[in-house]
Amino acid sequence: MTRGRVATAKRLDTAQANGGDEPLVVYFDDMALVRDLLGHYDENLAVLEERLGIEAVVNGNAVALRGTDEACNAAKVILEHLYNRLAQGETIGAGDVAGAVRHAAAAATAESGLRGPDEPRIKAQQIKTRKRVITARTPAQSAYLESLHKNDLVFATGPAGTGKTYLAVAFAAAALESGLCDRLILSRPAVEAGERLGFLPGDMREKVDPYLRPLYDALYDTLGSERVERGLETGMIEIAPLAFMRGRTLSNAMVILDEAQNCTAVQLKMFLTRLGDGSKMIVTGDPTQVDLPKGQDSGLFQAIEILRGIEEIGHIAFANADVVRRELVGRIVEAYDAAGLSDRTDAKPQRDPPLVEPPLAERKTDAPGAGEDA
Repeated sequence: MTRGRVATAKRLDTAQANGGDEPLVVYFDDMALVRDLLGHYDENLAVLEERLGIEAVVNGNAVALRGTDEACNAAKVILEHLYNRLAQGETIGAGDVAGAVRHAAAAATAESGLRGPDEPRIKAQQIKTRKRVITARTPAQSAYLESLHKNDLVFATGPAGTGKTYLAVAFAAAALESGLCDRLILSRPAVEAGERLGFLPGDMREKVDPYLRPLYDALYDTLGSERVERGLETGMIEIAPLAFMRGRTLSNAMVILDEAQNCTAVQLKMFLTRLGDGSKMIVTGDPTQVDLPKGQDSGLFQAIEILRGIEEIGHIAFANADVVRRELVGRIVEAYDAAGLSDRTDAKPQRDPPLVEPPLAERKTDAPGAGEDA
């Protein structure tokens, strides 16, 4: 449960009355931005307190921080970083605060031998679309966006809630708007997740829409409904099941294959060989949610292993710590992992796929095409 401003101020006043150390005070110029920075009922400040183990109190345009020197200096950097984002027209919420804490902690750890603990650099990659600016909330997401810029084929694997699909669609939408590609092609295998849906009425789009809803949601959130509907009508945005990819050459396009863990080796090879001139491909999948019929193996990790080390191919492996949907989702994923259970429709525990690459901080090299992050 988050803590509000009144409780925080009371605790800090008590500490000051007891002769506590002098707090670190951060000043800001624009009171309107300060209100947005603190959040509704100071919920953003409460997240910062809980994540860094500090106490904070607001007095007008000043925020007084009390805690260890390292934590208070990190909080100062994070507050200034978020304030600058607000000054540039962005909006922030509790998730953005948590993301800034994660980036600051990763930067401080990576550079502890080069910089003092009071100077963590926040290197959060961003995507700018028609509707909003999307900022990476974990170091893994930043590495993902860097890999998308650098490589023509990127695999992103990991548990639900890590932003694999959303960031892929946002990156593709930004590329379309900036003229870096002529069209978006979004696809996923039409595999039922443990339920027999039977006959679905309607035309082809209406039949496949239930399987592709997450892709639509991300498109609407980044481009807007009118732009998406116009793109679908003109063919600039195409959403199709995997089976319709055979025999095509996809040129000057951003191509996304979602839920790739439900592709067989033959299907995935077919899809990957559709890549044409001027195109990028993004392939996402969750190794714990394989819905293929019993006896069929996923081709996703076989493809990652076969293509490992090839230039212009990257692999980002997200971990449970990268779940950003909300913290409860992360704890649910961890609980299922601890129980040795996956989300396969046969409900049998599956052995961990051997091909997920180690976290970025643990890798020995930074060669192109290698997995970069967990």
